[in-house]
Amino acid sequence: MALSEHPARTLPGLAMLGLAVVLGLAAFLSLAVAEASPGAAVVLFVAFGIVSLLCLGGLTVVAPGQARVLQFVGRYTGTVRDQGLQWVNPFTTRRKISTRIRNHETRTTKVNDKDGNPIEMAAVVVWQVADTAAAAFEVDNFEEFVAIQTDTAVRHIAGQYPYDSHGEGELSLRDNADEITERLAAEIGERVISAGVRVIESRLTHLAYAPEIAQAMLRRQQANAVVAARQTIVEGAVGMVELALNKLAENDVVDLDEERKAAMVSNLLVVLCGDRDTQPVVNTGSLYA
Repeated sequence: MALSEHPARTLPGLAMLGLAVVLGLAAFLSLAVAEASPGAAVVLFVAFGIVSLLCLGGLTVVAPGQARVLQFVGRYTGTVRDQGLQWVNPFTTRRKISTRIRNHETRTTKVNDKDGNPIEMAAVVVWQVADTAAAAFEVDNFEEFVAIQTDTAVRHIAGQYPYDSHGEGELSLRDNADEITERLAAEIGERVISAGVRVIESRLTHLAYAPEIAQAMLRRQQANAVVAARQTIVEGAVGMVELALNKLAENDVVDLDEERKAAMVSNLLVVLCGDRDTQPVVNTGSLYA
């Protein structure tokens, strides 16, 4: 049965410290009046001294962002989260666990994406201990557990998505970083919840193709960019040609037959889609020369 955190029974630490001081003074005063009844004085001294030591032994200081997990004869008895000086059962063992927000950054790892391409990935996860009992008793070392599970989640997420998308609506590691990191945080959270850890967020800190294929993939990306740019240019040029022909017809500037329209379209497309500056040719004869 999994353990869950619950508050431990405590008493105000300052009050118990004051009681320990009073009992200590009472122990020494009992020795001062030992002439009348030495036996009784010794008994009082021992009794006051033991109780005073028990009061002192139960004092524990809890700093901000820390908690104390109490264990008595092998049994979990509760967690102290209240800050300041607290008094607990002096016979308990008290394990200090930090409840501060922490970062864990994975090392840069070479993995395969969905397409089988080798890529390099690294991520950082922001986490915090939410259940101190689970963190203390459900795993051997909750910090190491978080580190290993984070690395495993990064590898799993990398294999679920391609580095670059191949169509609209497909998630990719490079183009959909926000969605990928949300899913990464959710997967890490599911993996570490048994250790009492809460994942706040996660982010990719490094994402690149592996060096052995980086140049080839760069050329592919450049080719895709050139094709996309050419497609946009052609679509714009066709629209401009269509607009020009419609304007000429509406304003009755010139009456063009099909052959002239074809020649005009060809010339306009060459001018609009060409990479170099146009070199106009002046025709001094007829339009059909």
